Amino acid sequence: MHFLARIFDHLEKQPERCKLVEVHGTELREHDGGVMLGLIARARAFVAAAGVQPGDRVALLAPNSVRWVCADLAVLACGAIVVPLYDKQEPRELAVMLRSAEPVLLLAGTRELADTIAAAWPEHGRIATLDEVFEHEPSKAGLHDIAEHDPVAIIYTSGTSGEPKGVVLDRGNLDFMVPRIIGRLDMVAGKREGGDRVFHFLPLCFAASRMMLWTQLSRPNPLMMSTDLTNLVQEMATAKPNYFLNVPAVLERIRNGVNAKLRERGGIALSIYERGVKAWRAQLEGRAGFVDRIALGVARKLVFDKVKQTIGPNLDFLISGSAPLSEDTQRWFQMIGIAVYQAYGLTETTGLVSLDEPDRTVPGRVGIALPGVEAKITDEGELVVRGPNIFSGYWRKPEETAKVLRDGWFHTGDQMDILEGNLKIIGRIKNLIVPESGHNIAPEPLEEKFMAACPAATQCMVVGHARPFVAIVLPGKPPADQVDRALEQINAELPAYRRIRRAIYVDDAFTVDNGLLTANQKLRRAVIEGHFKPQIDAAYEAVKAERAKPDAGASAAS
Repeated sequence: MHFLARIFDHLEKQPERCKLVEVHGTELREHDGGVMLGLIARARAFVAAAGVQPGDRVALLAPNSVRWVCADLAVLACGAIVVPLYDKQEPRELAVMLRSAEPVLLLAGTRELADTIAAAWPEHGRIATLDEVFEHEPSKAGLHDIAEHDPVAIIYTSGTSGEPKGVVLDRGNLDFMVPRIIGRLDMVAGKREGGDRVFHFLPLCFAASRMMLWTQLSRPNPLMMSTDLTNLVQEMATAKPNYFLNVPAVLERIRNGVNAKLRERGGIALSIYERGVKAWRAQLEGRAGFVDRIALGVARKLVFDKVKQTIGPNLDFLISGSAPLSEDTQRWFQMIGIAVYQAYGLTETTGLVSLDEPDRTVPGRVGIALPGVEAKITDEGELVVRGPNIFSGYWRKPEETAKVLRDGWFHTGDQMDILEGNLKIIGRIKNLIVPESGHNIAPEPLEEKFMAACPAATQCMVVGHARPFVAIVLPGKPPADQVDRALEQINAELPAYRRIRRAIYVDDAFTVDNGLLTANQKLRRAVIEGHFKPQIDAAYEAVKAERAKPDAGASAAS
């Protein structure tokens, strides 16, 4: 039974377990398998009436909702290919993807969204709203027979540089991956009577989100979905999840927010917390004495446990993906009693390559490859992967496909190392900075070190390619004294060629709206460098001028 047939079987036979729950503020709105099948039948009838044939592309552009999922499943049930798109992406970027995919039908969440995309994509085919879709009389058609190598989704990559590429995933990719993710989740979460409380807030158009959705429906296990990211704190309090998928930026914000509140409150709670943190570090380093153990016990009882209750009273663990999580932040969550398991994957690997195993978790590493997935490091330090999870190619881009699928291996473009099977991300190979000294420098570890040393900074990006030295771009203008202390701290541990010699303060934050971040919050490095080129050039020129002054060269480079 293939993955889609299994989901439909669960919807019919286990409707109380195979269900979705929308979180609306303090309210939980359940949609069991029977309700979902009714919605899917309406969507199937609409799609068929629109003339969609097996193998056609249907784009889905809407925020997360039960209707989104039912439309998705309906298109798949017809044998068509879903092209999920991010509703917050710039219309001009969406238009590029739509011209590439050429869908015969686009399903939009709202009339406003439909009109916006129609204006950006004048040559569009039929566009319908989800309201229209679910007003249709239901269909009684069965599942279309989907072959193993039939495409089921074209998911467009973020496009950190250049034009986005459509990653083609077929039924075989999902047949392989879904049970392996279920197996690793069972290892991490155990099998809870009555199922897990799983919350999800990341857009369902992303590969990892789709795998979370299909995995929970295939277990079967209810999935609770956010409906308002501006009200995320309230939604999580209502959902009371056992675990949920995260990105590092959210976990960093949680940690920094807790620290800021404790500092603001001050008093005995802050003193106990700070002493507990010192004791925790001593324990990790194997030098904790009797006083440390007492201090740690007091901190856990009076502060750490309360922090955990505030973050999530039922949280057993968190899963973090999309980018490496700093070791300090992973250990901080461990300190307050919440395990964080890291995952690694790309859209081209059907969302996942590795996920931490509880007994083999190493902070700062991104886990062990799933069973059946092979991973190795090339002589150049690049991670290459092969297995049934590897995509079949980029949509209508054979030359781009040939660049990454070579000799049976998918070349990830990530510089990594492996220790006893446990992967560690060093950085993107294409992001390597080569300053005038000729050294190869991965910017990501430096950025991670800086963010850990300077809590006042919310974002940063290291620059210095073909420049005399490495510098760091800082939006939001964090206090200069804190930045200077952080740079002094991390530079003391670095060889001269890797030291960050200059902080470049800029006004504009890196956001999706201004095009400096991708839809899944990754830095668009080339775009950022171009956007702030005048400030970056000015900073290097200022140092050059300082060095030109008598007796100033040494101090400018120190």
